[in-house]
Amino acid sequence: MWALMSRPRLFATLPRPQRALKPSIGSAKERSTYWWVNAAFQQPVSMWKPTVGSTRTFTSAGPRASAAAVTCLLVTGMLVVTVGQPGSGDSEEPPTSGKVFSAYFRKLARERRAISVAAQSSASVPPVELLTPDDLFIAVKTTGSYHRERLDLLLETWISRNMQETYVFTDAEDKKLRKRMGAHLINTNCSAAHNRQALSCKMAQEYDAFINSNKKWFCHIDDDNYLNVGSLLKLLSQHSHTQDVYVGRPSLERPVEATERLGTNQMKQVRFWFATGGAGFCLSRGLALKMKPWASDGTFMATAEHIRLPDDCTVGYIIEELLGVSLIRSALFHSHLENLGLVLDIHHQVTLSYGTMENNRNTINLKGPFSINEDPTRFRSVHCLMYPDTPWCPSLHPL
Repeated sequence: MWALMSRPRLFATLPRPQRALKPSIGSAKERSTYWWVNAAFQQPVSMWKPTVGSTRTFTSAGPRASAAAVTCLLVTGMLVVTVGQPGSGDSEEPPTSGKVFSAYFRKLARERRAISVAAQSSASVPPVELLTPDDLFIAVKTTGSYHRERLDLLLETWISRNMQETYVFTDAEDKKLRKRMGAHLINTNCSAAHNRQALSCKMAQEYDAFINSNKKWFCHIDDDNYLNVGSLLKLLSQHSHTQDVYVGRPSLERPVEATERLGTNQMKQVRFWFATGGAGFCLSRGLALKMKPWASDGTFMATAEHIRLPDDCTVGYIIEELLGVSLIRSALFHSHLENLGLVLDIHHQVTLSYGTMENNRNTINLKGPFSINEDPTRFRSVHCLMYPDTPWCPSLHPL
């Protein structure tokens, strides 16, 4: 059901009629950003302090909480929502797919320069501390159904050079993958569903595994990301792992808003930024240790249920709202939600991705050693240009 209001609103396709949500983001200029809606996230957010084993339920905190949940689900592929303010001549019908992405593509065009500037400035800043790949804990989130389709590609490319610092968190046992990765394959036994609870379950185990390691940096990425570990090390070397560092890329232009219940009749509005997990993000050990009251030994899932938001939003909530640490934005992280054809200086980027947009292939533009049919994601071409000594790569000059 599509609802149209006179002020900026979130329009959502719902399984049954529900009142329109008051938005926490959006402006008249932000006319079209699509998300998918899951009615389960039309539930309340309330204030609470984590206690182990708590089964307390929470009462409604109003539409702002629902809007915040809808906002965060942009990165999970569960919601289709439009943000905008209709003019007097606007139709009350949903926008066409061509209009949906036009505003977003224009925004990405403006980011092209930012990406290039970020790469140049990153190279010119002297390191705060020298890092090696062994200082990294790289967590890759996946699911059993993507082991062959996505994970095999990563194992063939960037993971093949970074196996010792990479851990794959999945929801199904895989004998072939176990033989290949050994203890670096972690079966979380979480649900294979793509919902808030399942995503938070995996993130909770990623966090605990990092805390139990001796690594300096925790970096989370998805199974559709190519990670350039060399660029990542250059970026992180600009910071001390003992300080509070949260670095990544937000998928939205405004902070998320949610409402917490402080008591029976007291409410609190919270606003915070979060780095989208679809592009990847990193945390210093110093900051991760401060997150323990809300994240360790299963309390991360309790925090996610409390705020009623997915995993990456919950990370942002803990860091920005509860700990008061600001997100450090980096344009070197990329997800399938952006127009990847606009990304320049490929060899300077930290993460790349791939996907489809308006039924069209959405990948980086790269004239590599393989054709589009041979390498639809362009990951193999990127890998061969960075590491021409790879046995299966044609003889080419590196990037």
